[in-house]
Amino acid sequence: MSQVLIQQYLNQLQDLRKVSGTHRESVVREAFKDLLKGWARSHALVFIPEYEIETKAKDRRYVDGALLHELRMPFGYWEAKDEKDDLDTEIEHKFRRGYPQDNIIFEDSTEAVLIQNRQEVMRCGVDEVAALEKLLDLFFGYERAEIGEFRKAVDQSKADLPAVLGSLRDMIDLAYKENAAFRKASQQFLAHAQEAINPGLSEADVREMLIQHVLTEEIFSKVFGEDDFRHNNNVAKQLYALDRFGKQYQPSRAKPKRSITKEAIFHYVYGVLHDPIYREK
Repeated sequence: MSQVLIQQYLNQLQDLRKVSGTHRESVVREAFKDLLKGWARSHALVFIPEYEIETKAKDRRYVDGALLHELRMPFGYWEAKDEKDDLDTEIEHKFRRGYPQDNIIFEDSTEAVLIQNRQEVMRCGVDEVAALEKLLDLFFGYERAEIGEFRKAVDQSKADLPAVLGSLRDMIDLAYKENAAFRKASQQFLAHAQEAINPGLSEADVREMLIQHVLTEEIFSKVFGEDDFRHNNNVAKQLYALDRFGKQYQPSRAKPKRSITKEAIFHYVYGVLHDPIYREK
């Protein structure tokens, strides 16, 4: 499919040159734009022409095109130049003006240059089908460093999650056994939850709700800050009260089999939210 798109691009480029009688950038760049659009569809990316950016100096610039994720996060950029221009000189000029250097293609309808992380990764003639395919694969295969680290954290979370859940259940079981205040708070929360949410809720459901709360409370506070939800919502207030008893609890005779901290849980929570292991447990 990729080579088909490239061949379509070359045919369109030839037609534009032939019919228009010109090699001007404003005319022939439409072919490469269509190539990027076609390639982007298989990557769930949206092409935005004349994309506005803001430089570090707070100046506005307009890149010929940008590929965005559906959440409007930029993935990569494209800048077209005229065949009569010196492409390397134009690239240097654009970078001096603050254009992005993380993942961008410069092309003049004869040559394409890929820049990633401020380094030239590859260049080739646009009529070199195999080479252009490789350049575009590298462009669309780019992954930002922060996204790569996030994926690693998610993978690590999935591997560690069973032990984290086991530790939490050990701690809750021990609190039920040795802490009368915790048991009382749990019973109060269960009664309130049965009245406010579902009469069929059980003590086991309370334990699972507490686990979800411990796993996600810190990240929600980081994302949403200090809001009034837990102060105004009756169920949330009861759950925070139960969590407070758990935090105060110090087992007198035994320790959980595996140690666990809130800081560690914070790193695991990204994988927890959509991980099937948790739902199966």
